[in-house]
Amino acid sequence: MRAVAYAGYGLTPELTQVADPACPDDGVVIAVGATGVCRSDWHAWQGHDPVPSLPHIGGHELAGTVVAAGPGVSRWQAGDRVTVPFVCGCGQCEYCLAGDAQVCPRQTQPGFTGPGSFAELVAIHAADVNLVALPGSLEFGTAAGLGCRFATAFRAVTAHGRVRAGQWLAVHGCGGVGLSAVMIGVALGARVVAVDVSTAALDRARELGAEVTVDGGAADPAAVIGEITDGGAHVSVDALGSPAIAANSVRCLRRRGRHVQVGLLLGPSATPPVPMGLVIARELEIYGSHGMAARDYPAMMAMIAAGTLPLDALIGRVIGLEDLGQALAAMDGPVSAAGMTVARITGRTGP
Repeated sequence: MRAVAYAGYGLTPELTQVADPACPDDGVVIAVGATGVCRSDWHAWQGHDPVPSLPHIGGHELAGTVVAAGPGVSRWQAGDRVTVPFVCGCGQCEYCLAGDAQVCPRQTQPGFTGPGSFAELVAIHAADVNLVALPGSLEFGTAAGLGCRFATAFRAVTAHGRVRAGQWLAVHGCGGVGLSAVMIGVALGARVVAVDVSTAALDRARELGAEVTVDGGAADPAAVIGEITDGGAHVSVDALGSPAIAANSVRCLRRRGRHVQVGLLLGPSATPPVPMGLVIARELEIYGSHGMAARDYPAMMAMIAAGTLPLDALIGRVIGLEDLGQALAAMDGPVSAAGMTVARITGRTGP
């Protein structure tokens, strides 16, 4: 099959021919219809989140069609249109049995623990636990972001943030996750403050319904948010991941507010200082959010089906498989053109 792989960290990924993946006994092989290009993929490519071996095929945001199912799979068969969370649980541990596959200690992640979706075919383990059915009306390119950026933002805002209509939601970093959080917050009736250093990203956030935008390069964006919201945000999300942004997200909260850390803090940024004095004095809540298990998708899918969450609005650039390497390399630095980059993949209908 065709796939985009990198031979070493930081080396430009190249289109190549590799062997088709074997179908796991408890899993499936999916013909990838579309895959997103995410900053998490960039972190893996840079070596911040090391992969098991090189060369490696990245990619973890995918949608496509099942072309083969293992003998241990009961819920899925060839021809099913599906997506999958980027965290795939084992389906057997105490966390998976409790419905928390997103923190499974034996989790697999396409593009991280094994070959990913920058390819015509990808293998997924524990299919009965991890696959999510897609309606025929949802195009693969639109659905590709559900497994990571959009589902992650949905759980961060709803389960951890618990944002309610009329409350202030601050979103720091308006890339894929951040713009998803803006859209979700607006759909829930929250008053959204979007923060970024990119004018294009802030413009896009306004188009998606953000009430206020703040230049993240300002002297003290947390103080600006405190003034705008008359005391601070009820919920704040770091959707990018940096020590300064994480601290600003905590500092911009009002008393009893909730900070949700979604952006990855890896490498030198792995242990950022947190203003714990404020956490104590204001009784703030601090959460990490790591994707969303397949069993929690129905509420999100219902809002998508109702048109409350128009996913098409989040797509920025559409490319082909052959363009994936350059698209990944271009993710270094601030967001220059807001919106999800999607690679549409055609040419394979079976293993």
